[in-house]
Amino acid sequence: MDAEPGSLLDEQGELDPARAWEIMMRNEKPGGHGERSVAVGVVDMALFDLASKIAGKPLYRWLSERYGDGRPDDSVFVYAAGGYYAPGKTLTDLQDEMRGFLDLGYDVVKMKIGGADLAEDLRRIEAVIDVLDGDGSRLAVDVNGRFDLPTALEYGRAIEPYGLFWYEEIGDPLDYRLNAVVAENYSGRIATGENLFSLPDARNLIRYGGMRPDRDIIQVDPALAYGLVEYLRIQDMLRRHGWSSRRCVPHGGHQFSLHIAAALKLGGNESYPGEFQPTGGFADDAVVEKSRVALTDTPGIGFERKADFYKVLRDLHS
Repeated sequence: MDAEPGSLLDEQGELDPARAWEIMMRNEKPGGHGERSVAVGVVDMALFDLASKIAGKPLYRWLSERYGDGRPDDSVFVYAAGGYYAPGKTLTDLQDEMRGFLDLGYDVVKMKIGGADLAEDLRRIEAVIDVLDGDGSRLAVDVNGRFDLPTALEYGRAIEPYGLFWYEEIGDPLDYRLNAVVAENYSGRIATGENLFSLPDARNLIRYGGMRPDRDIIQVDPALAYGLVEYLRIQDMLRRHGWSSRRCVPHGGHQFSLHIAAALKLGGNESYPGEFQPTGGFADDAVVEKSRVALTDTPGIGFERKADFYKVLRDLHS
């Protein structure tokens, strides 16, 4: 807010979020990413929304022209995340929740594990696979970082025969050795990175975490990790290490990541059909078909097309 207005503009006199980012980060010491990365990421998101609105273009097209190849994806793969533990929640309740996701157009779903013992979690996994017509490749499981190495390996051995979509956030996000050892012993896909909030952290995951570019998934969330400016740097790093952008599926399930996924040709985006409202999810009229969702032509991110969330934003500014 205190910056000289001209310092926020590019050579053509247009708003440049990257220059604003440099001003936000001025005099900030390295590290401490949990303290400020979300704050910078939210301002970064607002500036990209504004810049693309000024240009009269939906964000994914504006981003593709500036940072992509000018040919954005017209739809994005999305999976439905849920399957939380809750007091009194039965296997039937869990199955009904997952059937609801299928009815909404999702082919791939995700559930939590690690909050019960292994035997109970295997029953939960098998109950959901039954809903998926016996196809374990349509089910992802998420540990939320709670396993130590022996437990991670024990679960890995138990779930590997199911051929799951992925095994997510297995241990502490900064325990790269744990992740690497699991990758050596688990042949299925591993997904992680949602709690890594900077380029150095993501680079360390690639260097030391045992991630395999032929199958594993990077889940860094641009809104949590200093915004799109930092995320573009992470993408450059991944390319230098032989990773395809299609191996990136951001955490979060929000509209900003959806635009980024289409513009940068990522592998998809998370979705929370029943959680984190009104901020989570996509435009009210968005239709998910075979686990893909199309983008809108609304200029900017399109918060205006999500009525309950837009009301919250309007009320904050009234």
